[in-house]
Amino acid sequence: MRTVTAIRHVLFEDLGLLDPLLRERGFGIRYVDAGVDSIEAVDDDLLVVLGGPIGVGDRADYPVLDEELAVIRKRLDDGAPLLGICLGAQLITAALGARVAPQATEIGYAPVQLTDAGRAGPLGELGNTPVLHWHGDMFQIPDGAVRLASTDACPNQAFALGDRVLALQFHLETDHRRLEQWLIGHSAELGGIDIQAVRADAARVGPELVERARGVFGAWLDAL
Repeated sequence: MRTVTAIRHVLFEDLGLLDPLLRERGFGIRYVDAGVDSIEAVDDDLLVVLGGPIGVGDRADYPVLDEELAVIRKRLDDGAPLLGICLGAQLITAALGARVAPQATEIGYAPVQLTDAGRAGPLGELGNTPVLHWHGDMFQIPDGAVRLASTDACPNQAFALGDRVLALQFHLETDHRRLEQWLIGHSAELGGIDIQAVRADAARVGPELVERARGVFGAWLDAL
């Protein structure tokens, strides 16, 4: 059986829509909870680093981030498959020596604009379907990586490094049927956000986004 390790920072920011796709492809899933479990070098077939409310700039207060960076660097050195989502993407960026810094917060559903490279790869399955944004930092594109997507507020939304490393700023993995966990768990971040509008957008685009996410992640996994 192939195996995947997912580094998780808060319980409700899990693999979400990725979980059934991985199981369908014969992956066994193991979670490593940051701050609880020991984070050591991962030799599984796939490493997924998930999102969370802390950031690369918080390393002095959260030394677990340095442990994650060490694991990610080893993974990159080995050329092994690696997927980063939001904080995970930012940690991949830092491990590759590029900058991550605060920027205007994006929370809610909105489409991304795909680059030519984005349309030609797995993200092309997304089309113009809105995705969930939930972040206040932005990464720069590391040397050797290819930018895949942008928004007006955040010009760097996704990048790929070869065929085995994918970094997404937005939350394509999030199941709209579990959005209430996000609205409760991250309530301190929602000042000025129209929560009812976010709920309505989730109900409107969520079912289509489930299928689009399956297309994107499925295409990327099948190409590994």
